[in-house]
Amino acid sequence: MHWDRWLLHQSRTSRDHLIVHYSPLVKFVAGRVGAGLPSSVDPGDLVSSGVFGLIDAIERFEPDRGVKFETFAAPRIRGAIYDGLRQLDWVPRSVRSRARDVERAISELEAKLGRAPNDEEIAGKLGLTQDELDDSLTEISRSSIAALDELWTVQGGTGDQVALIDTIEDTHGPAPTTALDRSEMKEMIADSISRLPEREKLVITLYYYEELTLREIGEVLGVTESRVSQLHTKAILRLKARLSGTPVRASLGD
Repeated sequence: MHWDRWLLHQSRTSRDHLIVHYSPLVKFVAGRVGAGLPSSVDPGDLVSSGVFGLIDAIERFEPDRGVKFETFAAPRIRGAIYDGLRQLDWVPRSVRSRARDVERAISELEAKLGRAPNDEEIAGKLGLTQDELDDSLTEISRSSIAALDELWTVQGGTGDQVALIDTIEDTHGPAPTTALDRSEMKEMIADSISRLPEREKLVITLYYYEELTLREIGEVLGVTESRVSQLHTKAILRLKARLSGTPVRASLGD
């Protein structure tokens, strides 16, 4: 009923009803993001930021696409939460610098080797031991500056943004030429995900598409939650490294 009123009248009252109705979704997403953050981060701030993502999702949602609203809204809520975290700028500079170092090492190794570098090669490039690389990945993951939920942006163009769910092809929708940049961006992201090492691709699929927790993914893979977190972070930095050399850049951290 609320959706019918909103789609018909686009009134603030009908929108507010939808915000209240889907507020549990905001709290759920905020709780999931907050689980990996320091205790100094106020959960209320995460929820407040997430509401902006919910409003954006309500205003952009197109029921005819055949995607559930919750599926459409969740990445936008998370993206808004990450935007809020970036504005707080609570992530230590050393962690941001380390993430950039790993990203750069992956990018240079892929260009040299013509394939995805393994952990030993990445560690060697950085002058680290395997344990030190794992520790770095763990610290980066705890900072939440590496998340595929954040929106991917076309730079130097229209400024259009696309969430992960938008990389799934809409086989029923039109393909206007004005959407060319957006379509190419989605193809680049989907292609980059498909070329991840199998375990990293599986983590991405289970976490973002199947919405399993890191602990549940660990049970599936037979590894610890910490190891899943490392695989997730490495996959995101690998994706960012691949896309950073194209007109499409990922908004992950600085």
